[in-house]
Parts: sequence; C-alpha cells; structure tokens
Amino acid sequence: MERIKYHFEQTEGTYGYRRIHADLVAEQTECSPELVRQLMRQEGLVACQPRPFRVTTEADALAAANMPDLVKRDFTADRPGVKFIGDITYIHTWQGFVYLATVIDCFSKRVVGWSIADHMRTELVEDALKNAAVTTLILPNAIWHSDRGSVYTSAAFRTLVTSLGMRSSTGRTGVCWDTSMAESFFSMLKNERVYRTVYATKTQARSDIIRYIEGFCNS
Repeated sequence: MERIKYHFEQTEGTYGYRRIHADLVAEQTECSPELVRQLMRQEGLVACQPRPFRVTTEADALAAANMPDLVKRDFTADRPGVKFIGDITYIHTWQGFVYLATVIDCFSKRVVGWSIADHMRTELVEDALKNAAVTTLILPNAIWHSDRGSVYTSAAFRTLVTSLGMRSSTGRTGVCWDTSMAESFFSMLKNERVYRTVYATKTQARSDIIRYIEGFCNS
C-alpha cells in the first residue's frame, strides 16, 4: 500500500490505477491491476479528472456579422495610432499551454500591447488592449482589427474598444490572410524563439516571450 501511495503522490494524482500498476511492475513489485484498483479505492485515492468544458465567452453573432472589414489587407498606416491589429497564439510548456495576445501598430510594426495567461478568455485580449492604451498613442477613430473569435466579438471587448474611441473591424471567418500581419509576427516569434526553446514552466515561457518582444523585436 505504501508503494501505491508513493507512486500516486509522485504523479500528483494525475494518473489512475493502471499507470500506478505499470509503475509497480516496472520496479518488480508483483500485483495485479485489480488489486491496485481495490487498494486505491480502499484508501480513497482518486485520480484527478479533467474539468468539464464550460463556455465562458460567447460571440455576439449579430455584432460579428455587422462588423465591417475596414483594413482589407492593407496593413500600412501613414502615422502612429491610427490602425491596430490583434490576435492570439498559444505556447506549449511542460505545465500546459500559455496564451499570448498581441496588439500591433501598423505604422511602426511594433507590439505595443500584449498579455500572457493560461486561459483564452476575454480578459486576455482586454488586458492586451489596455496595455497598449497605456503605453502608446491611440488616436480618435483608430481602427481595431482582428479575426471573428468569440473573445473579440464579445460584448465586453467591444465595449472596451468603443470606450477607447476606436472602430471595430474584422476579417472573414477562417481567412488568415485578413490578419496576416499578426500571423506573420507569431510565425517570426515561434521560428526565431519558441521552436528553439523548451519551456519547463509557464513562468519561464512568459519571461522569455516578454524578453523577446521588448528586448529584441520592438527594439
């Protein structure tokens, strides 16, 4: 029983009796899967179960349908603060995924706002845009362009865009070229940095990505 508890604790309760049985067999402890299952049940050792999926952000389908494409793949600007592109990507770590949301000024091509979190809720993109509002100039009637993801078409995010005096713009569903400037940055980030690095922790990934954006890309 002590060996079962030991292996259960080593896996932090992630695995069930079959994995524990395999570990015991590997160390030449004779037992059957059924015996391990019964002993674990007797001791109240239950493997962690994945959390049920719940919708946390819903797109406003009508609002998304009525949002125009004000960019039309023209990612140039004649001055700072008039046209911004946003998107999200994910970064793999040994602890799971982290998600990076960015805001790019089309004039300077700089990442003027970003946010990194272990979720992809509306707060992720809200924080990125708020970060941009603090660090860079956003002129009245500036264009905010993104894809039609639920976080970008949510009522909460659209309210934030309006409060900053910006106009919402979206590309077409499933057409990555409509946000190709953001896609290009993510491709550069991953090819130059992420794919050449193994992130053991989410904290390590966050620190390294921030260092790449602020210390290398923007400068």
